Amino acid sequence: MLQRLAASSRWRAAVLATSAARCLSSGSVTITDPLNYWAGRRKAGQEKCSTENVYEPATGRILCHLELCGGDEVNQAVKAAKSAFGYWSKMSGMERARIMINAAHIMEKEIGFFLQFCVCLNAFVGICCGLTQSRREEIAEMEVVNNGKSITEARLDVDSARLCIEYYAGLASTLAGQHVQLAGGSFAYTRREPLGVCAGIGAWNYPFQIAAWKSAPALACGNSMVFKPSPVTPVTAVLLAEIYAKAGAPEGLFNVVQGGQETGSLLCHHPDVAKVSFTGSVPTGQKIMEMASKGIKPVTLELGGKSPLIIFEDSDVENAVKGALMANFLSQGQVCSNGTRVFVQKDILPEFVDVVVKRTKAISIGDPLLESTRMGALVSRPHLDKVLSYVQQAKAEGATVLCGGEPFVPSDPKLRGGYYMSPCVLGDCTDDMTCVKEEIFGPVMSVLSFETEEEALQRANDTTLGLAAGIFTRDVKRAHRVVEHLKAGSCFINNYNVTPVEVPFGGFKMSGIGRENGQVTIEFYSQMKTVFVEMGDVDSLF
Repeated sequence: MLQRLAASSRWRAAVLATSAARCLSSGSVTITDPLNYWAGRRKAGQEKCSTENVYEPATGRILCHLELCGGDEVNQAVKAAKSAFGYWSKMSGMERARIMINAAHIMEKEIGFFLQFCVCLNAFVGICCGLTQSRREEIAEMEVVNNGKSITEARLDVDSARLCIEYYAGLASTLAGQHVQLAGGSFAYTRREPLGVCAGIGAWNYPFQIAAWKSAPALACGNSMVFKPSPVTPVTAVLLAEIYAKAGAPEGLFNVVQGGQETGSLLCHHPDVAKVSFTGSVPTGQKIMEMASKGIKPVTLELGGKSPLIIFEDSDVENAVKGALMANFLSQGQVCSNGTRVFVQKDILPEFVDVVVKRTKAISIGDPLLESTRMGALVSRPHLDKVLSYVQQAKAEGATVLCGGEPFVPSDPKLRGGYYMSPCVLGDCTDDMTCVKEEIFGPVMSVLSFETEEEALQRANDTTLGLAAGIFTRDVKRAHRVVEHLKAGSCFINNYNVTPVEVPFGGFKMSGIGRENGQVTIEFYSQMKTVFVEMGDVDSLF
């Protein structure tokens, strides 16, 4: 087992650990550096602080011991953020943009270094690796080690994070109000002002990307942030904090506090936190909304989904199958917007099922750090067991398992403790089945048949959730007609799970409040002040 090597800086320590993962594949990294970060540096926990084990999904081994933040640590982080806000909020948009662009560029830069370490294979063997990598690759590798998704997907997640920071850097200098001319030469104007210290609470399926998606618009508007990652995937948020610092951000601008429900509650209730942005489950989102309401704090909630994907008989079946696979199996199916209710028009159902099952069986499962892998490990053992139990329940309720839905054991001995399953396609599904009604959050596709457009719309909208929806058809008129009636915040025509940062993302109904990405998100991280200017004398009634 490789211990992270001592180096001249915290960043170099992270570089060595991630690069070791690249040389030795999964099962080789142990993290010892602190993962909490505020006031410009990593913070070790107090002597009696609580800890939790963090596991590597690919192998099931312990990756690190997470030090959980209590009241004192949260207070320190918020204090640091409040101090940074005083400086950051007074900078011009161009000045803030310059630092954010620097951060985006740092993610792309290459670093050359020489790594030496020893591994025990009946004897000590010295191995030397001379490597040149981009920081994009380093971050992606650590995301894989901590989350279990494939390295191919992790790279795309880092790209999305970088593009999000670049996009909001571009908007930072455009924030402006409105001038309104009034009678008698008087006028009014509006000012778009920052909120203050924002709390970001992330999910475990896109750890680094979510940290960027929440921090970039917040910082562009002049806010500071305290970010709490999921305790299941705590590793990469601190790398973003170090990137911002290296880019020239003031100390305390972006801080990371680790912990679970208690730490999140402390952030939501903190009197100096002005806004809370959360990504996660509906029940937790409801609790966060309730806690924030005590202080009348605005919230952004990006919650769960049970999204429909409607495939009409005039679709290009091959293209529709590709869309269905993207709608169900990205990140081992652990995506809130996934189109897991796949409605297929009756006449093409046999052809669709035949092709989608063949393609699903061909998905390469295994070591997520290998280039050939397309599906890695689920995030934890309890979550794997939960997803597998949904498959068993579907069978008991009358669904047919067309492929997959079983634990998968890789041939590599070091991966046999990992959290793998074969991607599953369920046939003969009906709307009243648990697998169709509840969010499974795993690689399980439920295929349903329909006959008419009206029927498909009614069934697609028959849910309390409304995060996303998609359709495949060659009929342009039908496409726009159906989308108009879908009760979902993010809709796709002839594609699925495409999330460019220029476009708002968020849901209807119980799938959330507010939006992430796009220009509109500026409104959720700022407040409007109206100023009236009287140019004459006061016209008083008294």
